[in-house]
Amino acid sequence: MEAEGGVGIGSSLATPSWAVRIRRANGTIAGSGILLSPDRVLTCAHVVGRDEEVTAEFVGAAGFRVPEVPARVAGDAYRPKQRDNNGDPIGDVALLELDRPRPAGEATSLHRVSAPGREVRMYGFPAAYNGGLWLPATILGGCGRDGQVQLRPPSPAEVARPGFSGGGVVDLATDRVIGMVVASAPEEGAGWSFMSPAETVLRHLDEVGEWTVGPTAVDEELRSAASGDDESPLDQPFAERLAHWLRGDGTARQVKISLVPDDDAVRAATLRRAITLADRELRSRFSTGRPSLDAPGTIPAAGGLDLAVYATGRTTDHVADRIAGRMGLWQHPELPAAQRIAAAKVTITLVVDGVDAAVDPGSLIDLLALLVARGSRVLLVFRTAGDHFARAREELVLRPAQERRTRLWARLERIAGAPAKELDHLMARVSGAEELTDKAVDALVHVIASRTELRAAHGAFAGALDEGPDLTRYERVAARAEQHLQAAITALHELLRRREELRGVLGPYRRLYEESAARGENLEADAVYVAAYEMVRERPCDVPAAEVAVRRFLDLVDRPDRPPAGDTGAPPEPDRQQDRQQDRQQDRQQDRQQSQAEDRAHDRDGDRDGGGTPT
Repeated sequence: MEAEGGVGIGSSLATPSWAVRIRRANGTIAGSGILLSPDRVLTCAHVVGRDEEVTAEFVGAAGFRVPEVPARVAGDAYRPKQRDNNGDPIGDVALLELDRPRPAGEATSLHRVSAPGREVRMYGFPAAYNGGLWLPATILGGCGRDGQVQLRPPSPAEVARPGFSGGGVVDLATDRVIGMVVASAPEEGAGWSFMSPAETVLRHLDEVGEWTVGPTAVDEELRSAASGDDESPLDQPFAERLAHWLRGDGTARQVKISLVPDDDAVRAATLRRAITLADRELRSRFSTGRPSLDAPGTIPAAGGLDLAVYATGRTTDHVADRIAGRMGLWQHPELPAAQRIAAAKVTITLVVDGVDAAVDPGSLIDLLALLVARGSRVLLVFRTAGDHFARAREELVLRPAQERRTRLWARLERIAGAPAKELDHLMARVSGAEELTDKAVDALVHVIASRTELRAAHGAFAGALDEGPDLTRYERVAARAEQHLQAAITALHELLRRREELRGVLGPYRRLYEESAARGENLEADAVYVAAYEMVRERPCDVPAAEVAVRRFLDLVDRPDRPPAGDTGAPPEPDRQQDRQQDRQQDRQQDRQQSQAEDRAHDRDGDRDGGGTPT
C-alpha cells in the first residue's frame, strides 16, 4: 500500500492500481472506485444500489488478465445522494466490501490537504474509454453546504463524464489521492466537475479514517463539542462577522483581526463554533440542514477554512510546520517550514487563535505577514489589545487597506482619463458598435460615481477594522470598465479603418463613373453617389450603413451592361491604364488628407464646445 496516499513514484504513466472499474450484472459500467484496503473500495452511492451486487474490476493490476471480484455495500456504509433543506447536494458516498481481498500494494490512502487552486487529475472509466482515462482540472473552491468542491477543466471536452463518478482525484503537486469525483454530467455541472475531498468523505463515513492520512484542519482546542452541535451561548454579531469572513465570497477582507479575551467564554465558544462548522470533516450532518435555532447569517460554508491553529504557548516553528503540512509541502523536508512556505504557490484560508499568547508573537506575525503577501487569507485572534495587536492591525490591516485605496483611486482616475477621452474621440467619428459603446459608457458612469463615493467616504472610516467602503465592489467596477472600454475602443478603431477604406475607394470610382462616355445622364447613379458621399462624410459616420451605400454605387459602376470609357472593342491603351491608376492613387491621398483635416477641425470644435462623454 502507498502509505502516504500516492499513486506510486515513477508510475505516473501507468494505470493506477487503486483505480477500480465497477460493472453491473448486465455488463454496463456503473462508475469508478478507489481501492483503500485489500477488501474495501470507496465509490459514490449513486454508482451502486444499497443491496446490489456489482463486479469490481482492477484494470491496473499486474498481468494480462483483468481481475474481477464481486462486491457489495459494507454494512451500513452507504450515504445516498440527497438534497438538504437549501437544495444543496449532500452525501453520495458508499464503501464496498470485496468477496476476495486484493494485494495490499494495490491500495492507496485518502490524503487530507488544503484544496484551493490546486492542479489535479482524475481517473475514471467512461464508456468510450472503458480502459480508463485521465482528465486534468483545477480546484476552484467549495460549493454548497456539504463540503464538495468545484473542479474546472481546461476545456469543455475534458469535463468528467459518466463513468468517472467514484473515481480518484490526484493532486499533481504531491501525487496523492485527495478526493473522489461525485458529479460531472453536463446537465448537472454545465461543464464543471465536482469532488468530495477526503474530509467530506470522512464526515459521512468515519470508518474511512482508517485509510486516511495527513494533518487535520482544526487543532483540538478549537473544536466545539459534538462537532458543532453544542448549545453554548452565541455572540450573534460576532458569529455573523465570522461567517461572512469564512464565506470568502470576495466581499470580505483578506485579513481579519479579532479580540477574544480569556475571560469571555461566550465569544470563545462562538469562535469555536464558526471554526468547527467551517471544517468539512467536523461539520455535523445536522448542520448541513437549516437549523431553526441558528440565527440567519451565522453559519459559514463547509470548507470555509483550510487550517485553524491554536497558537497559545506554541512556537512559530510549530505553527509553520502545521501550515506547511496542510499546504501539502512535503517535498524537501530538510528545509525549514517557513522557507518552504515562502516558495509555495499554494494559498490557504487560515485561522490563528492566541497570536499574542504564542512563545514569540513577533516572529509569528512575521510568518503570517508572509502568507498574506503571497495571497492567503488570515484571521488573527488576540487575547488583548496590546502592542502585538496594534502592530498586526497597522501592518496587516490599516496600511494595506490604505495602499489598496490609493491604488484603486489611481486606477479609477486612469480609467476616467485617457481611455475615456479616446472613447469620446472615436464615438465622435464613427458608429456601428452601439452594444459595445453603450456598455462602455455605462461602465464609465459607474466609475465616475465610484470616485464620488470614495471621495465622500475618505476619512470617514479611518482606523476601522470591519468598517469602510467595500473596495472589492469598486475594484469590480474598475475591472468591468477596463474590459468594456477596451472592447469598445478596439471595435471603434476597426470601424474607423473601414470608414477610411470607404472614403478611399469612393473617389476613384466616381472618376471611373464620370469617364464612362457611353453612359449618358443617369440621375439614379448620381443620387446613389451623393448618398454614399454624404454618409462617409457624416459625423459620426454610421459605418455599416455607409458600407451598404458605397457598395450600391460600386455595383452601379461595375455593372456589366455599362460600357467602359471609349469602348471601341479594342483593349485600352497601356499608357491610359497607367494614368488611371495614378489618378486613383492621387484621389485616395486627397481623400485621406481631407479626412484628417476634417478630424482636426472637429477636434477643435469639440474642445471649444466641451462636449463628449463626461469624465
